[in-house]
Amino acid sequence: MAKELPKLQISSDLLGNLFSTEEERQENMAERVTNLSLEDISPFTDHPFQVRDDEEMHRLIESIEENGVLVPALVRPRRGGGFEMVAGHRRLHASERAGLTTIPCIIRELSDDAATIIMVDSNLQREHILPSEKARAYQMRLEAMKRQGKRTDLTSVPVAQKLKGKTSRELLSEQVGESQDQVRRFIRLNSLIPELLKMVDEEKIALRPAVELSYLPHDEQEGLLGVMTENEC
Repeated sequence: MAKELPKLQISSDLLGNLFSTEEERQENMAERVTNLSLEDISPFTDHPFQVRDDEEMHRLIESIEENGVLVPALVRPRRGGGFEMVAGHRRLHASERAGLTTIPCIIRELSDDAATIIMVDSNLQREHILPSEKARAYQMRLEAMKRQGKRTDLTSVPVAQKLKGKTSRELLSEQVGESQDQVRRFIRLNSLIPELLKMVDEEKIALRPAVELSYLPHDEQEGLLGVMTENEC
């Protein structure tokens, strides 16, 4: 009878090393969760989403006070030192309100375009998003996708491949779950003067009429706003 060989015990870490490259292992090591000081983290440049002290925020603050921050934020190093928040602005604000001085973060090296796409996607999961927020976010993401699609370095290859046979707007509409026409309407809102855009957020002007107004020159929009204000309509 053949002698039974002893079972070989292989840890999950060893298996991971066997089926991964050195570069991937280094990346995984670099992305371990680290507690960072709140003072060392700056908001994302031109962040289009508001951080509001609403009921959702109050629930998040209570959760952090009781359980801490359960999901790490994502940051990237800043050239001048410190870090820039990519995903986790609400957790950062709630941590401040809860009296914390640090927050768990994943530190990742990201290009401007890659960071923009992640920032937009993470915030589109929110329950309540204003039209003005969605308008700016879609515009930022679309511009980032177009730039990545034109580049030839390795980091942009997957995006470039996806763009073959499709416009960036088609791809964006698929990824955010809205029709191309709806994406176009929201992006058009960026051409409104701030006062009219605020009225869209306040549901005083519906989306489609707002889109039509966006084609007016800004001086005519301001004139229309004056008439609307004067006649309280």
